[in-house]
Amino acid sequence: MVEFESVIKIKRLLNSSYKIEKIEPPVFASDAEVNIVTVTLQSPDGKKEMIRAYREESQAVRDYIRNFVP
Repeated sequence: MVEFESVIKIKRLLNSSYKIEKIEPPVFASDAEVNIVTVTLQSPDGKKEMIRAYREESQAVRDYIRNFVP
């Protein structure tokens, strides 16, 4: 299975003590109409990173967050 760049970035940031602040649209919304997902992460010192994924990559991001992020 191909690992998308956005999933790799999210993993790296989470391993660097960042926390997911916001996911748009929410992960548990219907996947039928989701073609884009935006994840905002924040570091302990307040720095924010925004990751945007489209189409198949957005589904991979949502699946990763749903299945592997506590």
